Amino acid sequence: MKQTKYVPSGGLAFYEEKEMKKLSKLAKEGWVLESFAFLGYKLRKIESQDIDYSVDYQKNPDDDYFTYFETAGWSHICSAGNEIHIFSAPVGTKPIYSDQETVIDKYDREKKSYGKYTLCYFISTVLLFLLASLSGYGLLNTVLEIMCMISFINLLLLGMPYIGFSLKLNNLRRG
Repeated sequence: MKQTKYVPSGGLAFYEEKEMKKLSKLAKEGWVLESFAFLGYKLRKIESQDIDYSVDYQKNPDDDYFTYFETAGWSHICSAGNEIHIFSAPVGTKPIYSDQETVIDKYDREKKSYGKYTLCYFISTVLLFLLASLSGYGLLNTVLEIMCMISFINLLLLGMPYIGFSLKLNNLRRG
């Protein structure tokens, strides 16, 4: 029997709670999170566990950051890009974020972070598109079009989480 498997992610920015519940359900089936994988998660087969998962976003955390969560009963499982961190704890452990204000702060930090990069790629995509449109045909046009496509792909990859965090914030602030 295979000891690891890949599970796709719907995107933490849009489906964070659903993703964490899915991982908890899989842990009950004996598949626990081992690490992030390309657009998903790598799980490993072990004994069934009744655990909750939680995600936090912190750029370049220090040892005190992880100690804080450990003291609260949450074990660090894995990180992606030294910015997205998943923790686990036995079911019933007090949530990492237990009030609406701290949850809003968490998503507001991420929205601002993604917003800066999204804006940069939006501007570069528009400028490269305009330059490619004005350059006519030839090598320069081809290079500008390729650069525009790369910028647009980055815009999408960063813009989607920005939209997801913005929607979460709007829903939380509405009540």
